[in-house]
Amino acid sequence: MIQDNESAVAVTDRQGRDVPSSLPMKAGSVDSLLHGSVLVLIQFDVCEEIRLDQLQQIFGARTLEHPTLKHQAPGYVRYERPPVVEPIEPLVLESGERLVGQIKYYDYGVVSVVLELPFSGDWDTLVRLGGRWVWDVDFSAHASHIARQKLERAAPALVKPYKGWLSEDYFIFHVREMAGSPSAEELCKTQGAHIAQIVRGETAQLSDGERNEILQSRISYYPNDLAVIGWNAAFLYDTEAGAETAIQLLEYANSQLLEFRHYDELLTRELAIVYASLDEGTGILARWRLARAATKLHTVLLDVNELTEHADNAIKFLSDMFSARLYKLAAAKVGVPDYKDLVTQKVQTAEQLYRFMVDQFNQSRAFFLELTVVVILVIELIYFFRGKPI
Repeated sequence: MIQDNESAVAVTDRQGRDVPSSLPMKAGSVDSLLHGSVLVLIQFDVCEEIRLDQLQQIFGARTLEHPTLKHQAPGYVRYERPPVVEPIEPLVLESGERLVGQIKYYDYGVVSVVLELPFSGDWDTLVRLGGRWVWDVDFSAHASHIARQKLERAAPALVKPYKGWLSEDYFIFHVREMAGSPSAEELCKTQGAHIAQIVRGETAQLSDGERNEILQSRISYYPNDLAVIGWNAAFLYDTEAGAETAIQLLEYANSQLLEFRHYDELLTRELAIVYASLDEGTGILARWRLARAATKLHTVLLDVNELTEHADNAIKFLSDMFSARLYKLAAAKVGVPDYKDLVTQKVQTAEQLYRFMVDQFNQSRAFFLELTVVVILVIELIYFFRGKPI
């Protein structure tokens, strides 16, 4: 529904009811009318593992279905263990915007709150909405409150819950229809500046260099679909069914980032403890204390390797090369490879320290055994000579 220059854009919820928006719409913008929705993904790393079977019994929730692919292919994208999905109560912002949503539970300990606002408006409307939501609305606080309420009931299904939660948020601007139904190439040529602003969450005009850099991170399968991926937000131009896979892969890439951030912090803490132990010296007694630190470090390494493999194998790409390329692009933009490299380097450092501490302990043990043998021989010699007549 479009009104005059002084009127607000009419936003509708899933039931078709009008929801007021605080964003005015320019007159004469009917030709650039967009229809779609904005999704906000807020994820939390809450525990080491979530027992999904037990969680389903608690909530009576369903598991996420496999996404419908854009094309016919012998392979498909599937979760090794699909997350459990549960609807949540609508969230009404101070601006009056009403967001519907759901919460997802992943078996590797990540909880994802997904909020959605359908919209109809022009490009300037979407740019202003993106700029306001990305920087001015504290969605993490709202989502954290929702997640903590849900997890109070889900406590029996949580394995080793964390006291502090790491979080990641991401915005997806999904346009499913627009006037003229332009191709992806036409869209980038005519509206590339607006798309770049939306992906960056900027209301000011960006430079040509920045715009070109953003638009380089785009991918299409058909001539009339487009995905532009950024580190904090993505722009999708596709049908609802066609965008389903991209949305799930963006969500999965951000959950991977969250997991590797957790491993990075965990290894940083453990390495700091080890370095503190080494600073105490490498004397005989200190070397014996290193044995305990080495055992704990080795346990952490095993946990990190197991959890990393678990997270890496959570989703499978079977013969679907486009989805694999889309995920690779999304993971690279949000920073998954960077954090994975950091974790890999710290794992290698931890393994070297573990071998060093074990060697130090073995040397101390060998020295102790040799010293014990010498003491026993000395004692035997003393008794032997004392037993001889002078």
